[in-house]
Amino acid sequence: MTVMNTVHVAPLACRGLGLQLSGNTVLCNIDLNVVAGETLGIVGPNGSGKSSLLKLLAGLRTPGTGSVQLLGDPLARLPRRRVAQALALVEQQADTLDAINVFDAVALGRTPWLSALAPFSREDRAIVEQALADLDATHLRERIWSSLSGGERQRVHIARALAQRPQVLLLDEPTNHLDIQHQLSLLQQVQALPVTTLVALHDLNQALTCDRVAVLDKGHLVALGKPLEVLTPERLLSTFGVHAHYLTDPFDGARILRFRAP
Repeated sequence: MTVMNTVHVAPLACRGLGLQLSGNTVLCNIDLNVVAGETLGIVGPNGSGKSSLLKLLAGLRTPGTGSVQLLGDPLARLPRRRVAQALALVEQQADTLDAINVFDAVALGRTPWLSALAPFSREDRAIVEQALADLDATHLRERIWSSLSGGERQRVHIARALAQRPQVLLLDEPTNHLDIQHQLSLLQQVQALPVTTLVALHDLNQALTCDRVAVLDKGHLVALGKPLEVLTPERLLSTFGVHAHYLTDPFDGARILRFRAP
């Protein structure tokens, strides 16, 4: 009997990834293998390169050095339509045409899958409706984009990304502008999705709920691993400049971080 080896291809990976802007090093020699199905948190101080890394991984910027692989193929060689079918990015400052309503804004997520031979169908409509429901935004479906609050816009942008049905989802500070209820529900919903997710976060207690955490500091990847192994008091002091210790929540036994100024 012949035993065949199964090769597991990382949904998203990069090797030696670097970027310079205006002569300044933004990212330097980043190596990363994302595990299929995981939620990978990306944390670091302001200016550490989190947003730039996501843009490079999404193909919105060209790296100065290194390369990105999407589903085992070089990202730079893939047609944009194929990239959009496999990967979705929600940026911090994403925007949409003011005159569009919420349903149509989310329906834009189906664009990579449509063609003259495959126009918007009943199945596409069902996917859009499900994306709205997943983000608790069904009641907004007829609202005009310009009438939405910042938090509502954020939820609609993420719903549009879900409507793409990507295999890899990149989120840049997705809880910005959201109230605490929607912050908590959003992260739970994202982690329950059958996709591989990279999420840039400022809130380190939110990062503790991720499967793994990558820590950036001055453009370098300085730590990668399980949250409690990576976000140590020593690392938090050296990278973020704060003293920190862990507390145990008596309600459910979860570990949470408490911070103090140095």
